[in-house]
Amino acid sequence: MTSSDDSFAADVPDLTAARPLDLGSDVAELTAALCDIESVSGNEKSIADAVHSALGALAHLRVERDGDTVVARTGLGRDKRVVMAGHLDTVPVADNLPTRLEGGVLHGRGTVDMKGGVAALLSLAASLTEPRYDVTWVFYDHEEVAASLNGLGRVARRHPEWLTGDFAVLGEPTNARVEGGCNGTIRVELRIAGRRAHSGRAWMGVNAIHGAARALATLADYEAATKVVDGLAFRESLSAVAISGGVAGNVVPDECVVTVNYRFAPSLTASGAEAHLRELFAGYDLTVTDSSEGARPGLDRPEAADFLAAVGGEPEAKVGWTDVARFSALGVPAVNFGPGDPLLAHKDDERVPTEQIHAVREALEDWLGPVR
Repeated sequence: MTSSDDSFAADVPDLTAARPLDLGSDVAELTAALCDIESVSGNEKSIADAVHSALGALAHLRVERDGDTVVARTGLGRDKRVVMAGHLDTVPVADNLPTRLEGGVLHGRGTVDMKGGVAALLSLAASLTEPRYDVTWVFYDHEEVAASLNGLGRVARRHPEWLTGDFAVLGEPTNARVEGGCNGTIRVELRIAGRRAHSGRAWMGVNAIHGAARALATLADYEAATKVVDGLAFRESLSAVAISGGVAGNVVPDECVVTVNYRFAPSLTASGAEAHLRELFAGYDLTVTDSSEGARPGLDRPEAADFLAAVGGEPEAKVGWTDVARFSALGVPAVNFGPGDPLLAHKDDERVPTEQIHAVREALEDWLGPVR
């Protein structure tokens, strides 16, 4: 599959080839079935076809598709709409498929990141024919690779109306705890120029690596802030993540590049984060290579209050970056909530307790289910 937008538009789902999914089965069994459809980023067509086919059979949902992203929506005329989202792709398999169940723990690629969460959402999409809110269910491709390929981002560009809502939940692994919003991230390169010379006559040149010393000292001395946003404490961080320079063992280097990553609280914009770095590293040739806005958790919204009351526990800040930021950019506050220990995501021994998948499904059902 190529990565251009046009190629996605040209994709025609072959639903006859999709492996059938039983959305009425036990949610842990559904998780295993989803995981056993290998869907490493770029190879999501089979699982997207299976999801499309299963959702398309449900009369209470309107199903649409863009490439390997499947969107299903209720149209009940409720006053509020919430968006429930999860990605279908995984990182590469590491001899950890097919899944296996041992002692109530499901092992295998995708069990944590994030097909346990996807299974909970699919199960509810099928069973909740009269939810208290109108619901948009989003199952998207290419989350684990370059941001430019991300299916949620593609839909936000092409069909922003598909993602309209008052509140969103992303089923990323959180150990079944609520993690609100996320930090933003920006990467910059600090480029230091020098002048080459023979290292035996080093005084004839200017050592660019030595010129990085002030920037490295600034980084070592930097005290990262913790900022409270919507009641959650977001801890920031600033780190050198790469350094390059040098020509040969007997040459004074004429260039050194220090790559710096700043994870900033969602009270700050990406442009504000850039301004902070330019002030901090004044005098350096600074180039932004990547940036993504953070996301406010929006816990002051009534829908969020209802959500927290239903799922329980104390919300925490998501200090990493997730796709909740894409919802925030559309004006939809969002939280992360899903089964699985995020520290096990992408590991060879990725695994999730099945009771946690059930707990997440039950909590979401309590929130979304019809008013009793």
